Amino acid sequence: MAKIELPNPGPDPAKDLSPLEAEKPSRIKQFFGGVLTKTFDILKFIFGILLLPFVYSCTVSFLTQMTVIDKPLQRYFWSGVITFLVVYLFILEPVKVYTKGQKILEAVFSFFKPLVRVAPYLLPIYALLLFGIYSIVSIFSKDCLGYFLFLFGMALCLHLVFSSRSLRSKQGGFLKGNYIFAFSFIYIINIAIATSCLNILFERISFVGFCNNSFQSVKGIFSAIFKQLFVV
Repeated sequence: MAKIELPNPGPDPAKDLSPLEAEKPSRIKQFFGGVLTKTFDILKFIFGILLLPFVYSCTVSFLTQMTVIDKPLQRYFWSGVITFLVVYLFILEPVKVYTKGQKILEAVFSFFKPLVRVAPYLLPIYALLLFGIYSIVSIFSKDCLGYFLFLFGMALCLHLVFSSRSLRSKQGGFLKGNYIFAFSFIYIINIAIATSCLNILFERISFVGFCNNSFQSVKGIFSAIFKQLFVV
């Protein structure tokens, strides 16, 4: 029987590629991936910087709203803030208290995964729990308002400090744009929540006034920046 000779397929192009040539596509992907990552970092950094005037205006507006309540009650609130900072800096770091609060929010919003990721940062769980408890207790007695404000100040400060710490440890980027943007946004939301809670307790505190003053302040800041940069 005659032998059937198959045509020689020739050298395999894939086998002839050198290791450097085979790595070229992956290197190109890594290069463009790095460029995109840095571009997003720069954009987040810019948006974070743009949020800083809102942080300033919300802080000033909140402090202005706080001045309308009686000074002894103001002292209770600020004493709570200072007490937490002293405990945190010099005695102990109540990390477990913060993480338990986060787990509560994760359990509450477990039905919607996107909220599971953001709710523990956006919502000051202990401040809200204290507000709910005091709202019930105040129906029968308002004698503990000062103690509530003391604990409310502590809880709000705890949430902001540990949210900042948690974000700083997680957020990367060569400009820390993720951290600046995320914490600025969280801070604004938390100050707004605190003001809305105090608005319910005190008639003289106005959430609408807080928002209006913040807007006017931000408007003035951006207007001044625009005039400095573009108006001769």
